[in-house]
Amino acid sequence: MFVLFYKETQGYNIGFVASKKIGNAVKRNRAKRLLRALFLVYCDNLKEGSYILVAKQPLLESTFANAKEIFLTTLKRSSLLRGRLR
Repeated sequence: MFVLFYKETQGYNIGFVASKKIGNAVKRNRAKRLLRALFLVYCDNLKEGSYILVAKQPLLESTFANAKEIFLTTLKRSSLLRGRLR
């Protein structure tokens, strides 16, 4: 659904990317809004660093709950969560 790039740095830098392969401007903006919403759910529990989230086509075809579950799994596998989730 998406690709996550991370680099350890001081503070937070966040970028959301959706290429023209996703679709027209409406679809690209929707994909970036979904990524932003997913990021905001867990932003308090993330390690400091630079994050780049690249949207893929399946993101637009899934539900928010499914995308949220996959996002959490990705963060756990990448060891980017700090502390406990609320």
